[in-house]
Amino acid sequence: MNKLRKTYRYALTSALYLTVISVVIAVFSYLSFFKSLGLVAIIIFGILLFTISFFVIQYRAEHFIYQRVKKLYQDISILDVQDLKRDKITTDIEDFTKTVQDYVEDKKEEIANLTERDSFRRDFLGNVAHELKTPLFTVQGYILTLIEGAANDKVIRDKYLERANKGVERLTSIVKDLDMIAKLETDGMKMKIEPFNIIELIQTVFDLFEMKAKKRNIQLVFDKVYDFPLFVKGDVERIEQVLINLIVNSIKYGKVDGITTASVESYNENKFVIKISDDGEGIKQEHIPRLFERFYRVDQSRSREQGGSGLGLSIVKHIIEAHNETILLKSTFGEGSEFSFTLEKAI
Repeated sequence: MNKLRKTYRYALTSALYLTVISVVIAVFSYLSFFKSLGLVAIIIFGILLFTISFFVIQYRAEHFIYQRVKKLYQDISILDVQDLKRDKITTDIEDFTKTVQDYVEDKKEEIANLTERDSFRRDFLGNVAHELKTPLFTVQGYILTLIEGAANDKVIRDKYLERANKGVERLTSIVKDLDMIAKLETDGMKMKIEPFNIIELIQTVFDLFEMKAKKRNIQLVFDKVYDFPLFVKGDVERIEQVLINLIVNSIKYGKVDGITTASVESYNENKFVIKISDDGEGIKQEHIPRLFERFYRVDQSRSREQGGSGLGLSIVKHIIEAHNETILLKSTFGEGSEFSFTLEKAI
């Protein structure tokens, strides 16, 4: 009985309203017009009844739908009842359905984005913990060994202190790179855009890592002789960081007795493209889409042997995008890789 009353309450209430209104109009019309106007009074009564009935039913239907939808908004935690406006409610089922579907799609997209962010946050925290764990345990192990008596042996002491220092350096590198990414993502690191000679900057980075390259007998060269300076616009310190990361990667993963080549070409009327290429092992195609992700490593074991924070390419991508420029990668497995990025010409 309760279910029946709930189901038909709207219809019964509307019928009651229309009955009362009809009776009142009928009595008023009869007393005022029927006796003197006859058929004209009946027509007027019919038109008046139809008009009033239309507005009553329309209002009641909208009120009925609004109250039910409002209750849905209150019951479903992800929906905000403040978002529901009375003027959005209509008895046109198609329009109403489309409005609800659009709203649901917006909420689904919002939930998907939040879920993706949460998944990214969990993965990121897991990666950070994993990256920090190895050097921390390494340093702790060496220090405990020294505390337990190994410090009395000068050879062992010096060797363990050196290894512990390498672990601390790796920790420092990870923390610095994390700090840089955080600043880039929150716009905390403002770019100081100014003209500078890109050829000179590349040569500076080559000179900086000449000894590192010689250990693997890798040549650091330009693709040709640049007789004149080429000026670009950018933050010279950040672009230097980009070049350092790309050139160090080419040395780490390049072929022994190989070559790392830098080139600067005209990309279009307003931009240069700077390329850093090597003839190393290259990268398999399935890894390329994820290569700029934080902590993503193509070869986990070899990457850890080579050192680094695992954030270098992610930093490169952030810096280039902060300049509103593009970073590109071409690689053929077994033949080598070419990283390139654009910079605006300083005309």
